[in-house]
Amino acid sequence: MKNLYLMRHAKSSWEFDLPDDKRPLNARGLRDAELVGEYLKTLDIPIDTVLCSPAERAYQTAKIVLGYLDLPHNVFGLEPDLYDFGGSQVIEVIKNCNDEVDTLMIFGHNHAFTSIVNLYGNESIDNLPTAGCVGIEFDVDSWKNITVGKNLLKIVPKSLR
Repeated sequence: MKNLYLMRHAKSSWEFDLPDDKRPLNARGLRDAELVGEYLKTLDIPIDTVLCSPAERAYQTAKIVLGYLDLPHNVFGLEPDLYDFGGSQVIEVIKNCNDEVDTLMIFGHNHAFTSIVNLYGNESIDNLPTAGCVGIEFDVDSWKNITVGKNLLKIVPKSLR
């Protein structure tokens, strides 16, 4: 079995005149990332690898969420190809994941993540909101062989507030 958790970055700030990849989280984004991190901690998911878009808002979200999880630091890495809004690069990252990894968590962006959830999950969604997280289970031994899997969970901050 392979398990994939996709988490969209939390709400970012448009307050500053910055390049897109440098935008930080706003106050709501910081709170929502903490809410989701607290909730994920209760699930005790055995995550093997965490990959994150290098965009500041995704990195901040990952650091906050991972602060709630008991994971060694060496499972975390920045992956430039996750700074993708269409999804093809994200799919390549997933399919090229080492097969020793059974549970992969990635932090990134829409519309890529909503598209991937709808392509690979057995339940469609209209939109993965900011700080939203979806888990999908695949009955395969290799990431290269993933097809439609089974949705395990969907977390949205609004339901945790």
